[in-house]
Amino acid sequence: MMMASGGREGALKEKVTKIDKAPTERIASVAVCLAAYNGKEWLVEQLESILKQEKVRVTVFVSVDRSNDGTEALINDYSKNDNRVVHLPVGFHFGGAAANFFRLLKDVDITAFDYISLADQDDVWYSDKLWHAIQVLDDTGADCYSSNVIAFWTDGSEMLINKAHPQREWDYIFEAAGPGCTYLFKRRVIKDVKSVLIEHEDLVAKVALHDWFLYAFARARRYQWAIDPRPSMSYRQHSSNQVGVNAGWHAYAWRARKIWSGWGITQARLIVQLVGLNDEPFYQPWKVPGRIGMLWLGVNAFRCRRKITDIFIFAAICLLLSIVGDRSDG
Repeated sequence: MMMASGGREGALKEKVTKIDKAPTERIASVAVCLAAYNGKEWLVEQLESILKQEKVRVTVFVSVDRSNDGTEALINDYSKNDNRVVHLPVGFHFGGAAANFFRLLKDVDITAFDYISLADQDDVWYSDKLWHAIQVLDDTGADCYSSNVIAFWTDGSEMLINKAHPQREWDYIFEAAGPGCTYLFKRRVIKDVKSVLIEHEDLVAKVALHDWFLYAFARARRYQWAIDPRPSMSYRQHSSNQVGVNAGWHAYAWRARKIWSGWGITQARLIVQLVGLNDEPFYQPWKVPGRIGMLWLGVNAFRCRRKITDIFIFAAICLLLSIVGDRSDG
């Protein structure tokens, strides 16, 4: 009997020891890079939705483009009361969201973080936004993440913004993966980005859209990108949005004007240089402005955009430019 009891006791001790030694699940740490400008009206709601993220540990780094509505004072007070909010030195005028985000990506020390995320100043994140994105990266083996969003207006109306169309061979040279505020990166990707932002500072200063550049950089460097059809946040629409919703006829007209004016192709050529694709055969036909290059892009539009509607718009304008002349400046 004693031997049997001892056997049971030994087995129990072994079981308890195994439980005690079982590894606890590590909580991922995320550096959230938030660019602000005259955002006092919405920042508290945005920050609260970030700081309430579930199952992750967040630190919010805020860079404020010189504002006149008290944004700097708001962030300064917030950072004094919550050590998860870090206020970067103020007084700079960036002139646009892209330059502000590039400042964040260059200046924030990411070595202590597993992931880096971007945030606008005026949205509302779902409580599982970051944790769900990390799960998608784990499940797919991808390095970068973006998602659909639900756009909302002050009158209460909402709209699903669907960016989860199949990725094309060269779509990243001509468009972003979706709103940059949905982006999440593994640390090694942003470590790679930093070197380009520092080494090519003059060229980077000409980039108009940070989300476009970051998507192009990641894809060109062979990082895997997952575009999630599940919305991760409420995407506020108002008169101060720098870009706003990329859907509907107004968006189609905006994109058409950008291609027609030559701005879009000029930005694409700039991005090609920055991400190291100068010698890529795909780039050679339209490397120099001209009608032949526009014709070539028009014929190959199915390789350049994800959404079917966008493919037709892109093709039509490129083919028209091949007749009237390329308006880009090279």
